[in-house]
Amino acid sequence: MLSETLVTARDLGRLNEIAAILVRHGLGDTVRRLGLADALASAGHALHREHAADLARLDPPVQVRLAMEELGPTFVKLGQILAGRADLFGPQWIAEFAKLHSRVPALPLEALRAQLREDLGGEPESVFARFDTEPLAGASIAQVHRAQLRDGTEVVVKIRRPGIREKIEADLRLLERAAALAETELPALKPYGPARLVREFARSLQRELDFASECRSAERIATNLAGLPFVVIPRVHWAYTGERLNVQDFVEGIPGGELARLRDAGLDAALLARRGAQAVLKMIVEDGFFHADPHPGNVFYLSGNRLAFIDFGMVGRLSARRREELLQLLLGLVERQAQAVADVLLEWTGDAHAIDLGQLEAEIEAFVDQYHGTPLAQLSLAGMLIDVTAILREHRLALPADLALLIKAFISLEGMGRGLDPGFHMAAEALPMLRQVLRARYHPKALARRSWLSLRGALAFAERLPQDLSRVLRNARSGRWHLGLELAHLKRVGDQIDRAASRVAIALVIAALIIGSSIVMTVSGGPTLFGLPAFGFLGFCAAVAGALWLVRSIRQGGRHDDDAT
Repeated sequence: MLSETLVTARDLGRLNEIAAILVRHGLGDTVRRLGLADALASAGHALHREHAADLARLDPPVQVRLAMEELGPTFVKLGQILAGRADLFGPQWIAEFAKLHSRVPALPLEALRAQLREDLGGEPESVFARFDTEPLAGASIAQVHRAQLRDGTEVVVKIRRPGIREKIEADLRLLERAAALAETELPALKPYGPARLVREFARSLQRELDFASECRSAERIATNLAGLPFVVIPRVHWAYTGERLNVQDFVEGIPGGELARLRDAGLDAALLARRGAQAVLKMIVEDGFFHADPHPGNVFYLSGNRLAFIDFGMVGRLSARRREELLQLLLGLVERQAQAVADVLLEWTGDAHAIDLGQLEAEIEAFVDQYHGTPLAQLSLAGMLIDVTAILREHRLALPADLALLIKAFISLEGMGRGLDPGFHMAAEALPMLRQVLRARYHPKALARRSWLSLRGALAFAERLPQDLSRVLRNARSGRWHLGLELAHLKRVGDQIDRAASRVAIALVIAALIIGSSIVMTVSGGPTLFGLPAFGFLGFCAAVAGALWLVRSIRQGGRHDDDAT
């Protein structure tokens, strides 16, 4: 509690700002339900409500989107990630989250100069042969300037905004606290795990703030895609790169959002769509390490029908097991194998909570079966993924974060492909690679390698087994061997049993007092009290007091049980 109080006091100014923005955008009820209004009022802060009535007339998704844009980079990034969570939000919410962007004016170079001097070891004009003072692009976390190295290489210099880390870290602390409150104050959100989602988002955003980490991701993807000569990943210049500064080759090409220029440049849009799909599918299916945000702003089209990917701040990772499950899911969707799709989704949402698994499985099978007989060229893989996640959302099931990023990448990829070529079909592009990867997995060499790894692990276990058994026996002989059995909610059950036993014991004592006092009342002689035998009267008083205590204990126990559930 003390640490939570200190965090709240440290971030009270930002908390007041956030609450005021939420109220102004018609979200005052959320502020009150999270207890923020009371906390701010007790600290002497008032919530401003100007224009709240006008904003309250907007649809809730629009209100939330506008509030996020005003709240700044942390919340904009959160909304952009939520734009890929079709398993949590309906189409209207997803559409609004997809519109999120930061309206942050570029900083003048003088505001960046002290930080640049510290990171570069000198003035930017002396380190570079040329450094453009006007920014090439700007965003909430960083802004980009064009420059030229001493050897003539054209580069871009990505500079993190001064003070942005401290502001984002304050926002993340408040988000973590709000998520914990939401799980208790808004029970409808508990199945989606707000606290877990915020933790995952915080890890992702912390990595994005580290520009050196972004460059390592870029180089890893460049190595993985070295076999695709039509893919360009800008080279990193590590002599100038660090946590707050990123220097990479300048990409001279057509931005992904300016498709009208492709024909004039003599580029083949359909070929670019296929090559982009091939590159992203390889990252996802073969490598398990992929660009998680391949939208038009992060792609350039180059001469020779080549593509360049930039901005690797958001990347996704898939374990070997996840990739195998993904293969089964995509093949099931493309080949309309309903049972395969249902099996994978149920495995992914294995933490199901009081749902009818039979009904869920039947709905998934019915959904996939409706595409039976549909030509491959007419299938929309992104649409099918959105519809499947909508089924999960109706059952209040959430996908793991790595899979949500994956689905977001697939949806972005198919949207870009259709923009380049209306005849582009992701399913048709994916099927050959999926089958190729599946065949490679069951190639004799691959099977032999996995068998050898399994055998080596078994041999290592067998080698350690005598030592482990010897250690267990020594501990048993010396009395240091303890068997621990942990059952969920065992302590609560034990407490309930203990309370029940105590009540039964008190009830037996009360019954004995009533019977004993009744017998004493029939015996003449002895001391009296109010004209009645004293011991009998005192016994009845003790019985009444015990009965009142027992009734009170039972009522309080019922309230505690309700709170626990």
